[in-house]
Amino acid sequence: MKIFEEALVEEACDKMHVAELSIASIGEVLLVAQYLEKKTGIPFIRMDQGSPGLPINHYGVEAEKKALDSGIGSQYPAAAGVPELKQAASDFVKAFIDIDISPRSCVPTTGSVAGSFASFIACSQRIEGKNKILFIDPGFPIQKSQLRVLGIRWKEFDIYPYRGENLREKLEEELKEGDVAAIVYSNPNNPAWICLDESELKIIGELATKYDAIVTEDLAYFCMDYRKDLGHPYAPPYVPTVARYTDNYMLMLSASKIFSYAGQRIALTCVSDKLYERYFEAFVDRYKNSGLFGPTFIASILYMITSGCTASTQYGYAEMLRLSCEGKINFVEDTREYEFRAAKMKKIFTDNGFHIVYDHDVNQQVGDGFFFTIGYGNLTGGELLKELMYYGVSSISLSTTGSRQQGVRACVSRMQEELYPAMEERMRAFHADHQ
Repeated sequence: MKIFEEALVEEACDKMHVAELSIASIGEVLLVAQYLEKKTGIPFIRMDQGSPGLPINHYGVEAEKKALDSGIGSQYPAAAGVPELKQAASDFVKAFIDIDISPRSCVPTTGSVAGSFASFIACSQRIEGKNKILFIDPGFPIQKSQLRVLGIRWKEFDIYPYRGENLREKLEEELKEGDVAAIVYSNPNNPAWICLDESELKIIGELATKYDAIVTEDLAYFCMDYRKDLGHPYAPPYVPTVARYTDNYMLMLSASKIFSYAGQRIALTCVSDKLYERYFEAFVDRYKNSGLFGPTFIASILYMITSGCTASTQYGYAEMLRLSCEGKINFVEDTREYEFRAAKMKKIFTDNGFHIVYDHDVNQQVGDGFFFTIGYGNLTGGELLKELMYYGVSSISLSTTGSRQQGVRACVSRMQEELYPAMEERMRAFHADHQ
């Protein structure tokens, strides 16, 4: 039996100005769920928005307070970032990825959203005619929205049928025209939680070098492949990265998920040292500057967007990175709660007729973490999204992420212990109504 009648859900969509729920954005689904909760008092199982669901890291908070007490709030921060954060970032990358990037090339951004926005501009302007972005989907819908704002065209393909060595032929097919400026993906993946392995990253790196495309590797869910014993500073296994296989890379490291620091909007874009120093005539023509990639990215582009990052937040992030390198913060164990939630939620769904859509990596079952994907029978992603809303469960359709598979994305971050019994009851009712 449905919890919310169709007429009530339609009312919520009308009041929140959501034209078509089946293809609604994360924000639109959120508005509808909130409307229904407020009107009825019935809590939703919130699987829509990927906002952290754990307490903020207190070391960062204390470091921010100390920085503010020192009086730094009266001065503009340097566009390139405070030295303490840049050094801590360089150390962190070495400690957990085993890649050498100089402090100079580690640039703070106001969240990875600002980092990707600026990187799209820089990558697409550096060489005349090389102006498209290639997405290895599924992916973060906001990034394509950024390209709409910028007027930059893109290509995309769903990696689902192209895992392992199959990726090489498909990727080369997309790159061979020579118009791709950058390749974008997240690892672990939002929304599918698949993880690219070393063989796939090697393919991406080799072809990025061959076709001179810059890989923008989004590491928002850093060390959250809980199947591996990651997170030990200066000791293997290290985080897999394309940076081992090409000099054409930009790594995005956000504090939002690994330190639950989302509200402070702080991240890093770590640029390959060789890319940082590359000269592009197009930059000289456009910006009348040195033509070097790194300084152009920072001073001519990123500064025009955010004018730097909040100084106190940079000190907070620096402290969390520093303590992680010293082994005093175990951010992997701090976030492992997401793994436990995913396992419990997946079981409830699969016990009631659902299936995991992106269920395997190259040679192993997909892990449990911040996201997972589910489908039901022959329902399309849009149909499943709407049907779940009637049972008090909010999600987003995979179609909005560039996926060609039918299903929805489930985020575990907002799940609460007291809601598991309600979730089980609702999914039993869903299965009974849809067999």
